[in-house]
Amino acid sequence: MVNIDDAVTARLETYGEHFEILVDPELAADYKRKEDINIEDVLAVEEIFKDSKKGDKASEELMNKIFETIDPLIVADKIINKGTIQITANQRKKMQEEKTRLVISTIARESINPQTKLPHPPQRIENAMNEAKVHIDPMKTVEEQIKPTVKAILTKIPIRIEKVRIAIKIPGEFSGKAYSTVSEFGKLEKEEWQQDGSWVGIVEIPGGLQDNFYTKLSELTHGDVETKLIK
Repeated sequence: MVNIDDAVTARLETYGEHFEILVDPELAADYKRKEDINIEDVLAVEEIFKDSKKGDKASEELMNKIFETIDPLIVADKIINKGTIQITANQRKKMQEEKTRLVISTIARESINPQTKLPHPPQRIENAMNEAKVHIDPMKTVEEQIKPTVKAILTKIPIRIEKVRIAIKIPGEFSGKAYSTVSEFGKLEKEEWQQDGSWVGIVEIPGGLQDNFYTKLSELTHGDVETKLIK
């Protein structure tokens, strides 16, 4: 349940009456977008208020008349989906900063420089976003903002969301640990065990993960690994 000190008010005015609940602003926004979130996790308290600041609760008679139920979870669902979520300027700023960080890290993970086929460092992406004056909406999902952001920073850096295919050969003594790592990074397209016990395969991963992928394989095999970017 949400810490009440961090909660904001979601309110709904209907049939001339006023109803409020206390919610986590980000979770409430996600819940309103129909993401897989339990209503209990959104609420600071399972109470319906007439005035949350004063602690005045809505009457059960009025709730039953308008919502045909006194169940606070059902009423809260209607308030979030049909009402408005109030956040302070500081809360919006904090949410925007966090959402911007997530957008940057996601683009860095999923994209490459099409000229070099190599990832862009997060700082380069952040600088391009600042130069292009990209505005990140704290109330929208990261996924909704990836394509518009990439389109905007194309004027500043060469960038493209792309997956890359990498051929790998791992000696038999390291193949067990390394195999599971390869599977975690992306989609294994092809694999084959060689007569000498080594393992070869082709994996498709997000372009921006190349450096991390190579580093991890090198650590697991003590540098005894062969990789080739398939163009």
